[in-house]
Amino acid sequence: MEQTGFQPQITIKDAITNIASNHYLLPAIQRKFVWSAPKVEMLFDSIMRGYPINSFMFWHITDNEIKKNFKFYQFLREYRERFKVDNPDIDTIGDKDFYAIIDGQQRLTSLYIGLKGTYAYKMPRKWWDDTEEVLPTRKLYLNLLYTTSAIDSEQNCQYQFRFLTKSEYENDNNLQSDSIFWFPVRDILGMQNVSAIISYAKNHNLPDNAINIMSLLYEKI
Repeated sequence: MEQTGFQPQITIKDAITNIASNHYLLPAIQRKFVWSAPKVEMLFDSIMRGYPINSFMFWHITDNEIKKNFKFYQFLREYRERFKVDNPDIDTIGDKDFYAIIDGQQRLTSLYIGLKGTYAYKMPRKWWDDTEEVLPTRKLYLNLLYTTSAIDSEQNCQYQFRFLTKSEYENDNNLQSDSIFWFPVRDILGMQNVSAIISYAKNHNLPDNAINIMSLLYEKI
């Protein structure tokens, strides 16, 4: 029998773990991942600001006949515009029970890519080619020194999340600017407590406001 009804709330970190372990899968009825990099960045800004991101609908798969006769896919982990947009197949025959995501794929994929995966989109004025020059791999970062109270005029965001290449990240942080210090968002998953955040900030000579931003990210994730 398939379970229905409201399920207990879990953290974003728990959801990421469930995706990584294939405890959450996607049924074949789902469309491809279509969110742009700025939209993913805006999702993380919304989470930081305490905005609701709506509920999710899960289908608890326990029946072996469903596992055998229905097609399921893993979540997309490394998005590359045009070249890597299809979700990987997974054989669920005889596998452990799992949850299929009926509603919430775009949001959950965005969270996973931001916290564990990568996003590559085409550079302007380049011919389509699956290379790092045309489609540089990017990870999500949070600017810990972004202190303005004004809303970002470009994206209507209060916190500055950006998908950056490795060179962009290193070049900006090496400037030792008073207004830019990019923190790899995925690193928050490895922070065990607030003491780890304070230690990180001290090691990088970051001000108290940076600790506050990191602590908020830790709380939300």
